[in-house]
Amino acid sequence: MGVFTYESEVITSIPPPKMFKACILDGDTLIPKIVPQVFKSVEYIEGNGEPGSIRKVTFAQGNQFNYMKQKVEALDEEKFEYIYSVIEGDPLMNMLDKITYEIKLEASPGGGSMCKTSSKYYTIGDIELKEEAIKAGKEKASGVLFKAIEAYLLANPDAF
Repeated sequence: MGVFTYESEVITSIPPPKMFKACILDGDTLIPKIVPQVFKSVEYIEGNGEPGSIRKVTFAQGNQFNYMKQKVEALDEEKFEYIYSVIEGDPLMNMLDKITYEIKLEASPGGGSMCKTSSKYYTIGDIELKEEAIKAGKEKASGVLFKAIEAYLLANPDAF
């Protein structure tokens, strides 16, 4: 098994506590609401969001993926840190054992947030991943999602 690591950063104008609550703590209800063209539903099938919980993400019709299951590995609401792994489903593409995402929100100049993500792709056997494909897919996905949440929070300042 090989491990490929990819680091990324996204900056938003939303402060870390508000972004963490919207994206991580309430993301299972908020994300399908604001990007229904991507996500049909997010539901916990084991637990309620604490470490060890498993949730099923169902993608909207027309996407390249149908579903995935994610396991919450760690959650620190005070430090705005969240770690989860994709443990089953289409994003693993029969090439990956799992994908682990470590997300940390930090204050950025001007009162917003910097979202730092470390993505670890655990390959099956000797499969090699192409860095360009991972980078393009990850930047598109995280950029679209964070910008959609940011736009929602700016349009609905009292939502969280």
